[in-house]
Amino acid sequence: NDLAEELGSDDRKAAYRVLRAYLHAVLDRLTVNEAAQLAAQLPELIRGTYYEGWVPARTPVKYRTVDEFLLRVAREAQLPGETQASYACSAAARVLRRHVSQGEIEDVVSVFPEEMRPVLAG
Repeated sequence: NDLAEELGSDDRKAAYRVLRAYLHAVLDRLTVNEAAQLAAQLPELIRGTYYEGWVPARTPVKYRTVDEFLLRVAREAQLPGETQASYACSAAARVLRRHVSQGEIEDVVSVFPEEMRPVLAG
């Protein structure tokens, strides 16, 4: 609901797809320990979405560019392209910041390369 509002939409299914895609793209970049620390602060319902389909042995994924990250989110969220994915990621990051401590957000952001950190800034 928070993300749908942040996106300025009544389409809760689309907001869910965006949240799921964003969380999965972030999760796949984290180490197993950092992924668990972030999960511990997520609401229980969202935690299930966060871990859905995750295979720890395949992480962390090293996104080489912001575009690669955005295309991943766009594909999973069924968005038409990078511009929409960038907007959606910013909205998802703002919502995440309202539910997770500043320290944990800083830990997550620090795992990403410098050029990718704006995607997480919100």
